[in-house]
Amino acid sequence: MEKQKRRIVGGFLVLVMCAGMSLNAGAVTIDEAEKKADQLEQQKESAEAEKQKLTTRLNGIIDDMNETQEKLTAKEEEIDAAEQELVQAKIDENNQYESMKKRIKFMYEGGNTQLLEVLVKSESIGDLLNKAEYVSQLSLYDRDMLTEFQNTVKEVEEKEAALKTEYEELNELQDQLSEQQTEVQELIDSKEAQISDIQDEIKANAETLDRLKKEAEEAKRLREEQAAAAAAAAASSGGGSSYTAASSGNVVSGSGYFTHPCPGMTYQSSYFGEIREFEVGGHKGNDYAAPAGTPTYAAAAGTVVIAGWSNSAGNWVVINHGNGLVTKYMHHSSLCVSAGQYVEKGQQIGYVGSTGQSTGPHLHFQVELNGVAVSPDSYM
Repeated sequence: MEKQKRRIVGGFLVLVMCAGMSLNAGAVTIDEAEKKADQLEQQKESAEAEKQKLTTRLNGIIDDMNETQEKLTAKEEEIDAAEQELVQAKIDENNQYESMKKRIKFMYEGGNTQLLEVLVKSESIGDLLNKAEYVSQLSLYDRDMLTEFQNTVKEVEEKEAALKTEYEELNELQDQLSEQQTEVQELIDSKEAQISDIQDEIKANAETLDRLKKEAEEAKRLREEQAAAAAAAAASSGGGSSYTAASSGNVVSGSGYFTHPCPGMTYQSSYFGEIREFEVGGHKGNDYAAPAGTPTYAAAAGTVVIAGWSNSAGNWVVINHGNGLVTKYMHHSSLCVSAGQYVEKGQQIGYVGSTGQSTGPHLHFQVELNGVAVSPDSYM
């Protein structure tokens, strides 16, 4: 009977030891989990160092972009100033041309009779020569002044073209920097995802290590209880020997001088002199909000001195009405007139759009007297 008890206890201990060995085979041990924790921490530190390098690079790119944007803003201001200078030069050219035409018409009207009368009424040869010289000098002066104004227009156009070329180069550089920013940001995002994955692995490995340690403690406790039970069974059977288990790891309208330039407007979105956060010195005209494609009209008769593109005004038209009065029409989707064309009051000049620096479809209508912006309402 005693021998049979010993066999049962011995068999039970063998089964327990075999079960523990079978569980350990192919499972993660505490030692392996601790080594993996060290490896993961090293990977995390390496990834964070690479992320820091990329962040430094990105900050450098952003600094370059900010510097380039400042240059772009300054260049836009230079281009806008050149545009205004060109407008005034063309107005001066047009005014000189009109004045010269009037003088020529006066001198030669009626077959040069006025000119002949001036010369015939001369009191002496000297007087005659002086008057003839005056007429000649007057014509020469007109031609010289017109040539001077034309040269000024050409110089300003060349200046504006050079500024726009510099602006395009800066804009291209900004685009390149933007692409670099996107690429580096994608690398940083990828590195952050890698760090996040490593962090998840660190967390999972820590949970595994904690579980393995708890299981090891529980297994140790069970082995000690089993060893104690075996020793007690051996003692009750009269044997004098003891057993210790081995340790192992686990798992155009109105009546004013001007007709309305956009009678199809839905409402007036801004007023002359209005103070806005993004605009220095007050608004220089009236903004008439209207659906894209709404026709726009010349407020009064005059000569079109500008009909083209501006970075700030978009598709715009500038009309010289004479006597220092000029009107400007901005942000068109398309234009119906060209520079040098004479337009009548109420003649269509374009269609409402949102080109240039615009937040929505509208017509910016600006009136200037001797180069100074004045309220359009005074003429309507």
